[in-house]
Amino acid sequence: MGVNIGDLFKEEKISFSDLSDNVIAIDAYNVLHQFLASIRQRDGTPLKNSSGEITSHLSGLFHRTANLVEARIKPVYAFDGKPHPLKAKTIEDRHKRKVIAEKEWKEALEAGDLEKAKSKAQQTSRLTDEMIQQSKQLLTALGIPYVQSPSEGESQASYMVKKGDAYAVGSQDYDCLLVGSPRLVRNLTSADKRKLPGKEAYAKIYPKLIRLEPNLKLMGITQKQLVDMAILIGTDFNDGVKGIGPKKSLDLIKKTGNIKKALESIKTADKPSSDTIQQIQKIFLEPDITDEYSLKWSVPDKEAVLRILCDEHQFTKERVEPILEKFSSIEQIKKQKNLFDF
Repeated sequence: MGVNIGDLFKEEKISFSDLSDNVIAIDAYNVLHQFLASIRQRDGTPLKNSSGEITSHLSGLFHRTANLVEARIKPVYAFDGKPHPLKAKTIEDRHKRKVIAEKEWKEALEAGDLEKAKSKAQQTSRLTDEMIQQSKQLLTALGIPYVQSPSEGESQASYMVKKGDAYAVGSQDYDCLLVGSPRLVRNLTSADKRKLPGKEAYAKIYPKLIRLEPNLKLMGITQKQLVDMAILIGTDFNDGVKGIGPKKSLDLIKKTGNIKKALESIKTADKPSSDTIQQIQKIFLEPDITDEYSLKWSVPDKEAVLRILCDEHQFTKERVEPILEKFSSIEQIKKQKNLFDF
């Protein structure tokens, strides 16, 4: 998901303590997809209740949000709105890949290859409207604010950072840098360790901070030129130009100055039209966002949380209640003057 520009950016390894007392605007769809993909059983089956309803997204949202709040980080989740028409092909391509992955998952299960089965299963996750509503209901019960974006959640989150209402965007994707978020934090809602492919070993996972302006200066480009590079590479809104990756796109834009001149220097028929280029530039440089949001955190409604997780989705009360205790940090922070006043 998103544009492939990660290798061009310098990341800083940080800890939760470095983010204490800061607001982090989290790309909700990004992390919910992350939970659906990663929170699974050994054979790749997602967490489910006795009715067969998937609960991986609720488990991830509950536990990871609790960890953030316990570390005195103030999360706000930005949800996607209506996708841009140019994203239709990407959405369809993702659907086709999921269908193929589901077939390969079943084949791996029949062959008894659990490692391959889980890997393929992680590629089959689907975030439904019902899951989104369940997530919003849980956040409300937990006292955690969320924002409904008119379009891309990452654009809304980036706007909140540029506006000064949040310190950084929390996402695994780099697209928020194209929208101009001054800071991006990756691995914020990831598990603290990750299994190494093909090995019975695990690697420690740390949050990573990317600062936009220092990286643009290091590359010697502007924000608009970064967007031009992304269009050459390929985004969620276009396929890009065949044979052009991150490093080549950087060289081309630095040499020519902009995408129009870069395309003139490329001998290929596979080029985006001027209209498509203008539309994508507008998506990133003039995103569709809203100011209609309120950043207020409150202590959880314990009865509502237990009803949603235990009564409706069959989480055990004995496991939910200790995690709820982590949200006591909200009471402590709220006592400090103005920290939660926006």
